[in-house]
Amino acid sequence: MEKDTGRVEAFSDGVFAIAITLLILEVRVPETGHGTTNPELFGMLLDLWPSYFALLFSFFVILVMWMNHHEFLRWVRTAADYRFLFANGFVLLMVTFVPFPTTVIARYLSTAAASAAAAFYCGTFFFVSLAYGALFRSVTRKRRLLHDHVSEEAVARVRRAYNIGPIVYAISTALALWNAVVGLLVCASLWVLWTRLCYDVRRERAV
Repeated sequence: MEKDTGRVEAFSDGVFAIAITLLILEVRVPETGHGTTNPELFGMLLDLWPSYFALLFSFFVILVMWMNHHEFLRWVRTAADYRFLFANGFVLLMVTFVPFPTTVIARYLSTAAASAAAAFYCGTFFFVSLAYGALFRSVTRKRRLLHDHVSEEAVARVRRAYNIGPIVYAISTALALWNAVVGLLVCASLWVLWTRLCYDVRRERAV
């Protein structure tokens, strides 16, 4: 049975929008008394820096994830089968999970448990990369759902990127256990790859 991809895109965009909105819930107003002074309040707000960091970090990550998803669906023909729908569901499952490791990072980055929090965060994106790889294969295997205009060279470039992703995320997870900041930086380095990937996919869009 085949489904119209327009509904898939609309549903997916809604999930991305909800996930990216939920990130702000971790930035909470400090609990203060009526006698709190200006310097005390400013100090409490500054102490929320892990929450600000986690919000910005994950906001950009989900934004890039959405950009890749949005552009990649342009490669898909006007009909999709259940293999594609389940693979897309795997991606959306991971998208909805991202706010949870974001909360963990926000609460523990400034504590002695920072390495565990960072490893958990980086490990999440290892599974995100597996989900995107599954979505990619559900469309490109034997060119099942690919538009005719998409070249084999473009498919090969994207495939290489999706093969690199899990490896780098696994490395970042291991490094985070040693040093939280280093692990997060290696994890963030893939933003360059995914942003470039959006450009590569967009070049193959039908006019």
